[in-house]
Amino acid sequence: MAKEKVTIQDIADALGISRNTASKALNGNESIPAETRNKVIKKAIELKYKQFAFMDSDSILSKSSGNIALLTENLPNTSHFGSALISGLEKRISAEGYNLSIHIVRDIERKSLTLPNNFNKSHVDGIICIELFDLEYSKLISNLGIPTIFIDCSASICFPEFRADILLMENEHSTYALTKKLIDAGYASFGFVGDYNHCLSFNERWAGFNRALAEVGIEPNLSQCIVDEDRFFFSKPEWMDERLDEMGALPSVFMCANDFLAVGLMKALKNRNLAIPQDIVVCGFDNAPESVIVEPQLTTVHIYSNEMGIKAAEMLLSRIGNPNQPYQISHIFTKPIIRETTPNIDWP
Repeated sequence: MAKEKVTIQDIADALGISRNTASKALNGNESIPAETRNKVIKKAIELKYKQFAFMDSDSILSKSSGNIALLTENLPNTSHFGSALISGLEKRISAEGYNLSIHIVRDIERKSLTLPNNFNKSHVDGIICIELFDLEYSKLISNLGIPTIFIDCSASICFPEFRADILLMENEHSTYALTKKLIDAGYASFGFVGDYNHCLSFNERWAGFNRALAEVGIEPNLSQCIVDEDRFFFSKPEWMDERLDEMGALPSVFMCANDFLAVGLMKALKNRNLAIPQDIVVCGFDNAPESVIVEPQLTTVHIYSNEMGIKAAEMLLSRIGNPNQPYQISHIFTKPIIRETTPNIDWP
């Protein structure tokens, strides 16, 4: 029976080389001779290894190899929309002969405004930043003179002064539409959960939430919102319970900046013996795997993550090809997904 998943070891064994050599060749390490690297890539294509599975050996080996660097403070896990995004991105740039190298920005580097030790700007053709929301560090990267795209960014970025492309999922309109649907369904009090200064996406979701309330004359009640600094959400397991205990009265609806926060909120509400959605309605954002595991299943907003990765790659490749074109700020369509935590509403 054929193996379901090809590994780097399989490639190494087929060529009679070490796993370490095969791994370095696939990652574009310059210590590997071009002839060896080409043999490794050709074998990876033949064995259908990961991103090479859909490639044609003649097309990729005829192109000069380049390097795209991905910079991040937190490498997205499988539950994060960024995981599928990186997959789509890697496939697209690989088709153009580029390797993807990953560089983790540690706190000490962020605070000292220094680049990761394994980042050599002379070997980088383009930069992709994800989960990197520090404004000053973002400016450091955008001022390197290397084509750069940010997938989401700091909430404080001033576009006319920022020399990089930015790609976001559509945030404001989906949050606005969900909030408006709930207002039309008769709900009268609304709370928001999430640090709206955490990133631009959270800020846009906060804006959509407030726009829907303003249209019908509902004043946002911050005493029924949990908008503390992002670091507090991870401070201790019972923190969400404590924040709910501090509220004099709970709203009838909680709109959450993402599904992670929504699931944590639902747990805290259940700890208070409150039923969802009978007592309180909850919405999330991201359509993370947890949104369908939690009970009841969570109403959320779907992000087309793989397509975002492809679009990010295309924007960066365009910037590499034409560095002097105007910078772009693009949004990719999102779609509300109505589930059990929001009764009495539907979506066309």
